[in-house]
Amino acid sequence: MDALVEATARILVKEGFEKASTNHIAEIAGVSVGSLYQYFPSKEALVAAVIDRHNEEIMAIVRTALTEIADTPIDKAVRQLVTVAIDAHRINPKLHRVLAEQIPRTGQLKDVEAFNREIHTLVRAYLESRRKEMRKLDLDVATFICVSAIESVAHNTVLNDAGTLSEKMVRTLVDEMTRMVVGYLR
Repeated sequence: MDALVEATARILVKEGFEKASTNHIAEIAGVSVGSLYQYFPSKEALVAAVIDRHNEEIMAIVRTALTEIADTPIDKAVRQLVTVAIDAHRINPKLHRVLAEQIPRTGQLKDVEAFNREIHTLVRAYLESRRKEMRKLDLDVATFICVSAIESVAHNTVLNDAGTLSEKMVRTLVDEMTRMVVGYLR
């Protein structure tokens, strides 16, 4: 099953969604089409499995980061979250781009929304624990703004400049995004 998901990911990156037929995926994975259909009823189901795997990789990194920053002051915690968001999006950026384009087509928006809800819940819990360090604000709104801003910058950075970002540019983005979010919270 992993071989099928991996083959699908490779084909999506190299050839795109349109050329990712079940026959081609089975061939690259080294299995028969019949075996493929035992696990996945369609190409869309295979793409959905790739999306799930990619999102799980990203969420594992985000969960770990949010656990590590639990007792960290806001300025350091935000820097860590911004860094982790960019790093997580840099995991196979070509695949990330293809999946971002294909998620609506595969009906996986509800799963992506579940990951987003989890991130919001974790960030809100952190902000609640640091309420004394922040100006008075609505935590639900603050969570939405912080997560949306960090996610947007990380996502767009990877999608638009994945291959051309120098480490200096990434550090600059982290610095500026941290300054913006911390400034908003305080």
